[in-house]
Amino acid sequence: MAGRTKFLLDESDMPTQWYNVVADLPEPPPPPLHPGTGEPVGPDDLAPLFPQALIAQEVSAERYIPIPDEVQEVYRLWRPSPLYRAHRLEKALGTPARIYYKYEGVSPVGSHKPNTAVPQAYYNAAEGVGKLTTETGAGQWGSALAFACAQFGLECEIWQVRASYDQKPYRKIMMETFGATLHPSPSDLTSSGRAILAAHPDSTGSLGIAISEAVEMAAGDPDARYALGSVLNHVLLHQTIIGEEALRQFELAGDTPDVIVGCTGGGSNFGGLAFPFLREKLAGRIDPHIRAVEPAACPSLTRGKYTYDFGDTAGLTPLLKMHTLGHEFIPDPIHAGGLRYHGMSPLLSHIVELGLVDAVAIGQNECFAAGVRFARAEGIIPAPEPTHALAECVREALRCKETGEEKVILTALCGHAHLDLPAYASYSRATWWTAS
Repeated sequence: MAGRTKFLLDESDMPTQWYNVVADLPEPPPPPLHPGTGEPVGPDDLAPLFPQALIAQEVSAERYIPIPDEVQEVYRLWRPSPLYRAHRLEKALGTPARIYYKYEGVSPVGSHKPNTAVPQAYYNAAEGVGKLTTETGAGQWGSALAFACAQFGLECEIWQVRASYDQKPYRKIMMETFGATLHPSPSDLTSSGRAILAAHPDSTGSLGIAISEAVEMAAGDPDARYALGSVLNHVLLHQTIIGEEALRQFELAGDTPDVIVGCTGGGSNFGGLAFPFLREKLAGRIDPHIRAVEPAACPSLTRGKYTYDFGDTAGLTPLLKMHTLGHEFIPDPIHAGGLRYHGMSPLLSHIVELGLVDAVAIGQNECFAAGVRFARAEGIIPAPEPTHALAECVREALRCKETGEEKVILTALCGHAHLDLPAYASYSRATWWTAS
C-alpha cells in the first residue's frame, strides 16, 4: 500500500485565471446595501476601503478574471499545491472510500490565505496605496497579508482577536517577522475598541470587533486601505485557484469526487475548493454532493438567520445579505479562531439558499479527534480549522464502511498546525486517557 499518492502539476500548468461562480448561478446574489439609504452600494461607497480593481472584481459577473503576471510570479513560490490520496487514513478507518485532500499548507505561511493576500497587496500597491489594515483570528490571514505586503512594499497593521492573540504567540512572531504591526483586539487605539473595553474589560474579542477596528483605522487614513481575508466576493474569487488546480489533478488521478467537504468560517477556503467543481456540476459534467462544515460554537449556516446584517460589530460596513448569528454575537474562544465569525460569505449564503450546497456543524472535540487521527495516519498535523472538514470526512468514510459504498471524498486541508500546537496540547491533556 502506498503511504500516500501525490498528484502534482508543473508550474506551467498553474491556472492563469480565477473563476467567478456568479456567472453560472441561476440567479445573482443580493447586493450589499448602504446602511444609511438602504440602497445598493456603489463603487464610490467602497472606494475609501478598497482599490478600484478589487471593487470591480467584487461586483463582476464575468466568468473568468485574469491573474496578473506579478501575482503569478509570487504564487510560484509554492503553487501549484499538491493533491494527495490518503491511503493510510483509508486503511486506518477500514473504509472502501477513496479520500483525497488538496494541501494548502505548503504556502510560505502554512495556509491558503496568501492566495488572496498576494493579489490584494498587488492591486493596492498598483494604485499607490501605502498601507493596509486588517483583522485576523487565528493569525493565518494576518500572517498572509504581512507576507504579501512585504512582497509589494506596503506597510501592514493588524488587529488580532484577543483570544487568539493570547493562544497563539508564534503567529505574532511570524507577522512581525514579515514587517507587520500587531495589536490585540479589542484595543484602546480605536473608538470601537474602546467602546467594547468600556462595556466588557475582559472581552476575548471577535472577528467582528477586529474588523471594526481595522476598518475604522483605514477609513481615517487617506494613505491606507482595508484588506479582508474572507467573506467578500473578490476574496472567494482569488481562492478558486485551489479548485481549478484540483480539477486538473483529478484528471491525472483518473477519478471524480462524489462528496466535497470544506470547513467554513467566512467561506473563502470552502468556496476556493468547491466553486470550480460547482461550475462542472451546474454544467452537468459531474454530480458531487458539496457540504460545508462549521463549528458548533459559531454555527451561522446551520442556525443563523438569512438576512441583511453588518459585517462588523460596530456597524461600520455595508449591510450584507448572509447567514448571520447577529453582528453583536461573541462566540466562545474555541481554538479554531479562523472560524469564529458571526456571519457567512454572502455569496456562499446565497448558494446554500439555492440548495446547491448543504451544511453541518460539528463540536470542537470531535474535530480535534479527527485531526489527531489524520496526523497519525498521514503525517501532517492539520490546523484546527480544517479538522472540522476532516471530522465530516471521517463520518462519511465510516458511513461508506457500513454500506460498502466506494465513494470518492475530497477536502481542502487549508493549513497545518505547526503554530497551533498549544491547541493540540489542550486537547491531549483533556483526553489523554482515551487516546488510541
